[in-house]
Amino acid sequence: MGRMRVRPSIATGRVITVQAGCMPQATPPAVSYRLNASAQSIVFGLIALAALIGLALVFHHTLAALVRVWDSQKEYSLGYVVPFLSLFLVYQRLDRLAAEPVVGSWAGTAIVLLGLGLEGFGRLSTMDTVAQYGFLLVVWGLVLAYLGWPGTRIILMPLASLMFMVPMPNYLLRDISQTLQLLSSQLGVELIRWCGTSVYLEGNVIDLGVMKLQVVEACSGLRYLISLSILSFVVAYFYRDRLWKRIVVFLSAIPITIALNSARIALAGVTSDHWGPAMAEGLLHDFEGVTIFVAGVLILLAEVWILVKVGGGKRNARDALAIGVPKLDLARVRHLVRVPGKPACAAAALIAIAAIVTVSAPERVHAYPQRPEFASFPLEFAQWKGVPSRLEPEIAAVLNTDDYLLVDYFGNEGGVNLHASYYASQTEGNSTHSPRACLPAGGWEILSFKTHALEKISFRSGPLKVNRVVIQKGDITALVYYWFQQRGRVITDEYVVKLYILADSFSRQRTDGAMVRLVTVVGSGEDLANADARLQSFASVAMPELRRFIPE
Repeated sequence: MGRMRVRPSIATGRVITVQAGCMPQATPPAVSYRLNASAQSIVFGLIALAALIGLALVFHHTLAALVRVWDSQKEYSLGYVVPFLSLFLVYQRLDRLAAEPVVGSWAGTAIVLLGLGLEGFGRLSTMDTVAQYGFLLVVWGLVLAYLGWPGTRIILMPLASLMFMVPMPNYLLRDISQTLQLLSSQLGVELIRWCGTSVYLEGNVIDLGVMKLQVVEACSGLRYLISLSILSFVVAYFYRDRLWKRIVVFLSAIPITIALNSARIALAGVTSDHWGPAMAEGLLHDFEGVTIFVAGVLILLAEVWILVKVGGGKRNARDALAIGVPKLDLARVRHLVRVPGKPACAAAALIAIAAIVTVSAPERVHAYPQRPEFASFPLEFAQWKGVPSRLEPEIAAVLNTDDYLLVDYFGNEGGVNLHASYYASQTEGNSTHSPRACLPAGGWEILSFKTHALEKISFRSGPLKVNRVVIQKGDITALVYYWFQQRGRVITDEYVVKLYILADSFSRQRTDGAMVRLVTVVGSGEDLANADARLQSFASVAMPELRRFIPE
């Protein structure tokens, strides 16, 4: 054969092989199967629509529970606004996002899988908050699976802002509320004294002599804290300055909330002392709330103005806090709408599979054991005689029980209030409520809380374990025992209750259970040991009766 040599073609840039005695032959060009821009937009739209429908099918129970929280808890009434706020913040970054390649990430697919798992766990265990955070994980995972790390980093904070629409866990919310109540009451009383009004603070009760003001949970300032936290997040996001200054702006929502809520309490106390209790109620009370929030906004903006002056620089607050609507080059943004890569397609497929499972899965069959209704619970046993009562309609609506017992018993040793709420099925968020959360909502301050074993009262293989709580409202002190009696178990932790609901729904097809609460008022000058003895004496004779009405 002749000698062979290789040279590039100047005209096309393709490699041409030349052999002696042969004509030059070009290597055939690769065939491109890329879709044009319009076709890519159509494919993207179809896949995005399928993912949205899948999300709606998988998370419809979870999102419905979230909306109920927005409607029922004023602290989270801004939840409706948060998704639109997040979209606006993303829009603010579209110009930067358009400069990054769309590469996709398998880490996003893994996050979607984790979020779907949390949704299933949260629904089966009736932990709505867990399922709602599962929804956030799926949304974040989809973005990461599609854009990849370069693009996701640019809109990381707008995505993080979605956390404001999901309520905090009850135990954390309760602890924050109680702390705010205490601090606001103490600072409010100091302000009242500074104004020259004589006042005495007992727990969260402000005693003005002629009247008493109760700083209940609704006045804890939690609503201001959540609202101002969202606002301070947005301000810190748009504030163009050093990182430590932006962090200070965001965290300042906490002291601003405490200071302003204390001022509101002081204002209510001083005006009530001069012009009567009507000054702390009704329209004036609401007007004070709006005024305090507006004051918080102004303080936040003043804080930015001061921070701009710290550390030198010639910028003014208007330049440092420029919030505008950017003009976008649609030609640059268009490349963000393209056929998703393999990670995003896999994430969409996982959502589709979860949606199919959700829709086609048979309704879980629960066993409902036979039991007598609480209406036949004895009103007399041993030395105790009871007077039955009914829950107030609004409380009954919140508890949403299948059956409940509420009786005031009186004996030689004093009185005991017995309440038991029973649920035939504790799924879809309908489950026992913890007194640890409900008592502060009723204006009671928790003075002490611990788990206590009643050695003289046995339950199955050991002593009966209860939560022992000392509570106070005004000048009334009471002792509370409560426990969760669930399918043959006595449990003192409300979150362990959720785990057993999950396990028993599969292994025993049962999720029924009850919460039992005993309350006795501690008399003036009475030792708590006497109140303990009274509750234990009552529990020793009531427990055998309760076991007949709460299936094991």
